[in-house]
Amino acid sequence: MRHPKHIRYDYFVPTRIYYLMLCVMLAPCWIEAQALSANNHNKKTFGYVKLNGVAVWQASWHGIYLSSRGSNMFTIDTSTCTLQDSQRFDTYGDRRAAARLRDFIQGLSNGTVLVGVSCDEASSQLDAAKATLSALSANVSDVGYRGAWAFLAEIGDPSKTLLDKELTEAAAMARQPIVTTGALL
Repeated sequence: MRHPKHIRYDYFVPTRIYYLMLCVMLAPCWIEAQALSANNHNKKTFGYVKLNGVAVWQASWHGIYLSSRGSNMFTIDTSTCTLQDSQRFDTYGDRRAAARLRDFIQGLSNGTVLVGVSCDEASSQLDAAKATLSALSANVSDVGYRGAWAFLAEIGDPSKTLLDKELTEAAAMARQPIVTTGALL
């Protein structure tokens, strides 16, 4: 008699055999992130991070959400597809924000999934974090004033990084950068 591999046959009770089936379910984690750029034309723009299609963070320029100016970072637990942490670094208005961003990223453990989204203007005070972002394969050193970027990275494995960017305000107004990943397990 052939036995299926997913059934254990070692639970015996007098004259009865009990079968135990082990079922492993992996929940997919779909991540989508969109950056936003400010503009001088009162054009509404929106940024967000979605997990399995549900917005866990939103920002806007002339919209109903806060602008969240600067570099916004999110850590994701892909096993449960939940937002673990959210940090905003005002890399436009705070000259120390980039050093804090650098230290935040360098403090993350290998395997951590990190999502980065720029909002409004994020490039003016970003210098201290550019090398750390480039080491993740999220090179945004060429993004200018009110350009925009979004990335998805796994700390310790830059080959997995997804990056989308627009270098100028005009380009970011025409097309907002967005990164989307399929199911991460």
